[in-house]
Amino acid sequence: MAYQAIFKRYELKYLLTSEQKKIVLAAMEPHMALDQYGRTTIRSLYFDTDNYRLIRNSISKPAYKEKLRLRSYAQASLDSAVFVELKKKYRSVVYKRRVAMPEKDAMAWLCGERPCPVQGQIPAEIDYVLDFYKTLRPAMFLSYEREAFYAIDGSGFRVTFDDTILCRREALSLESEVYGTPILPEGLVLMELKCAGGIPLWMTRVLTENHIYKSSFSKYGTAYKILIHAKRLEVSHHD
Repeated sequence: MAYQAIFKRYELKYLLTSEQKKIVLAAMEPHMALDQYGRTTIRSLYFDTDNYRLIRNSISKPAYKEKLRLRSYAQASLDSAVFVELKKKYRSVVYKRRVAMPEKDAMAWLCGERPCPVQGQIPAEIDYVLDFYKTLRPAMFLSYEREAFYAIDGSGFRVTFDDTILCRREALSLESEVYGTPILPEGLVLMELKCAGGIPLWMTRVLTENHIYKSSFSKYGTAYKILIHAKRLEVSHHD
C-alpha cells in the first residue's frame, strides 16, 4: 500500500459557519478537486499518560509539542491496515511521521505487548516516545466526517472540512462504532489549510473578504477540556 509517510507543513485552522463554507467552496472550485475518498469517517485513538501529560503540555502552547495516535479511515478489523502517527509541532510547523500496519500489531506495539513488526527510522522515533513517557495508553477516541480537497496545480496545497466531531473515553478501539460527545459548537465546521509555504493568493483573498480568521482549535485538546478537565474542576470544587 503506497502512502506518504513524512509530512512537514503549516496547518492553519478556521471555524466556519455553513454559509462561510459555501463561499469558500465556491472560491475553491476553479483551483481544487475533492480527493479520491470523497467524504470519509476518520477514527483516531490518542495515546497519553495516566495524568494526560501530552495533552496538558499541548494546551499550554509551548514552542514544541507532540501527540501519538492510531488512525483509520474506516471501521477497523484486527487485520485491516491502520496508521500509527507521531505528530510534532515546533514554532507553527507540523512534522508528521506515520507507519501503516495491521490494527492488532499496532495496538500490541503501542500498548507494550510486542515490538514493532516494521523496522526503520519512523518506528525508531515512535519507540523513543514510548520509552520516554513509559505509561502511554489509549486515552481518547475521536471521530469526524471529513471532506478533503487538493490543489489541481500540483502545489501540494490541501483544504479539509471536518464536521460531526465526536469524542469519548470508553470503547477505545478503532474497531468500535462511531459515537460520543460533540465538541464543535452548533452549526460550525472546522476548516484546515495545509501547505508547505504560503497560502495561495485566491484563498487569502476569500478569507480576508469574508472576515474568516484563524483559530487555535485542537480536537484532542477540546475533547480533554470537555470530558476530563471540566470534571476535574467539578470534583475539586465539591471537595
